[in-house]
Amino acid sequence: MRHATGIYPGESETLPRQVVHLFPGQGDFAVSPLVRVARAHDCVRTAVAEVFGEVAEVGREFGIAPLAKPLLGDSPPSGRDLAAATVGTAQLALFCSSMAVHRALCAIGRAPDQVLGVSFGEIAALTAAGVFDLAAGARIACLLAQQLTRCAGGMTLIGASECRTHALLREAGSVELALACVNDPGETVVSGPVAALAALEEIARRQGLPASRLRLPFSSHHPSLTGPADAFAASIRRLAARPARMPVLSAVHGGPYGPGDDVHRGLANCLIRPARLPKVLHQLTTRGAALLLEAGTGRALTRNARHTLPPAAATAHAPLADPGFPWPPAAQATTTPTGRPPTATWSSPDDHTPATTR
Repeated sequence: MRHATGIYPGESETLPRQVVHLFPGQGDFAVSPLVRVARAHDCVRTAVAEVFGEVAEVGREFGIAPLAKPLLGDSPPSGRDLAAATVGTAQLALFCSSMAVHRALCAIGRAPDQVLGVSFGEIAALTAAGVFDLAAGARIACLLAQQLTRCAGGMTLIGASECRTHALLREAGSVELALACVNDPGETVVSGPVAALAALEEIARRQGLPASRLRLPFSSHHPSLTGPADAFAASIRRLAARPARMPVLSAVHGGPYGPGDDVHRGLANCLIRPARLPKVLHQLTTRGAALLLEAGTGRALTRNARHTLPPAAATAHAPLADPGFPWPPAAQATTTPTGRPPTATWSSPDDHTPATTR
């Protein structure tokens, strides 16, 4: 934990603040913020070139063309282009984007004391903490993409509390729908067949509740997906997990992974169990005030954190999605883009002491 200055000019901070990197799922991924910031700031461009370049060979194993040069070129692919490409392309791009943001933040002195993963974001969170190396994390992302092709259905964002959403589900009367995510006190996600989701959305609108389909061609966090979840767990079992260098919190696991926890199974559980973000956000602040930085291309987790935690407990920012985020000139970045090497491993799920001192 450190005495941190404010992120923006004029901000001041006198209390010690831990830095937490938040790794989002697939529902808030856009390519344009990554391209925009990489063009404007050398430290981000370097991180993007390095991360995407280091996993190019993994991509080839899955028939995915190298992405570094296109993304940093004059005509980068859109999110729609990535989704229409070889299976796994979009997931590999999201994983690498999150790792590039993480690496760039480390390079400017904002390395994390803890990391938090939400659904697909757990892959990057575990990689950032050293549980998997970059190549293994990339393989896990691609292997998950293969299983997602078996997860028919969709997901709908509801502007309602968990309690209100359960009432909507009872009114819809469909046993095929399931609460997938609790994002904050006033936002949830429901997963299930497309036709059942459409009926639920109509009920929500009649009650004046916002309801929008996520642009994801699959369902997730649904108890019926045990087959894909088991197959995914078996496919990644050969990728050895190492001790984490810092606490890794999971919105699906319900808190930090401990030394005896099966992270392979934990990743697979993201297909069948709900993610409850508010619970783990509150756990992050038990050691004091926190600076939350979203390691993704969007701002959904930043918004959820602001709706969940009081300003005195946490300050949240989305470095890539906020055009005003003060990325420093390249000359001010450190020479260690992946952050200072850790000096210890984390040994207890109840011990939130960071692996490094700052």
